[in-house]
Amino acid sequence: MSARRWDRLAQDLAGVLDGPAVSRERPIGPDTTYRVGGAARVGVTLAADAVADAVAVAVAEVVAAHRCDVLVVGKGSNMLVADAGFDGVAVWLGAGYDWVEINGTHLRAGAAAGLPVLARQSAAAGLTGFEWAVGVPGSLGGAVRMNAGGHGSDMAASLVHADVLDLRSGCIEHWTQERLELGYRCSALADHHLVLGAEVGLASGDAPSSQALIAEIVAWRRENQPGGQNAGSVFANPVGDSAGRIIEAAGLKGHRVGTASVSDKHANFFIADRRGSADDLHALMVEVFARVRAEFDLALRPETRLVGFEAGPWAGQTG
Repeated sequence: MSARRWDRLAQDLAGVLDGPAVSRERPIGPDTTYRVGGAARVGVTLAADAVADAVAVAVAEVVAAHRCDVLVVGKGSNMLVADAGFDGVAVWLGAGYDWVEINGTHLRAGAAAGLPVLARQSAAAGLTGFEWAVGVPGSLGGAVRMNAGGHGSDMAASLVHADVLDLRSGCIEHWTQERLELGYRCSALADHHLVLGAEVGLASGDAPSSQALIAEIVAWRRENQPGGQNAGSVFANPVGDSAGRIIEAAGLKGHRVGTASVSDKHANFFIADRRGSADDLHALMVEVFARVRAEFDLALRPETRLVGFEAGPWAGQTG
């Protein structure tokens, strides 16, 4: 779309939202854990208030009328945005979407609630089954979208349903776990689906035991996973194997492309230099994929959500 059409779209969105909630060329990269990457042509922040659902539906109607692509940013912990940015509308969930309610063994929360917060709150309430989430620096909405997991569990182990806004139709629906079709780091949710909240069913437990397990998980991650600007695992693990082990076996620990490098601590973590380039990270992914394919005749599948890039060599491949 031309700059004039993006301006018109922003004006139409501002008509249903407060002015500051809509902006042109809103940076996305700084809101990801890589801290690199470009901007969205239009950025929108939704706040949860008394008329939140009605406003969200109105936003969906505007987006649908302009027939533009949509990106839900969340906490950006599994996202890499090209330096050129995203040609579409990026949506952030703002104030009020991080609510948490615990009723018996069920926990309900807004999509912007952080997974570590939910892990600690459920443990403190004497519930077990969500301790694993303390090590995932994402939001509940993003976790539903990709069936996030770790330490032997994932969202599929406890998710009951999610409230989902279709940004094409403007409809808000309850999606059961069956409809979500949760698989290994994937679901039936598409780019035009915005998770507003979700419910998980847990089990009665012992708060001190759950809190001790959380402490163990935190300590393990500090010992085994790197810090710095990264987005966790870059490639999904092939069945019965580890992408990190495979990349290390290909001799790629420490391999660098421009401002991006494979971690010396864990080969499936890629690190961005400060003020680095998202395009360098993408180029590093391409090189690692090619080397592993050449060495082991294995096609790794990216776990990282890639935004604004042309299809990579992994398109259509499975591990």
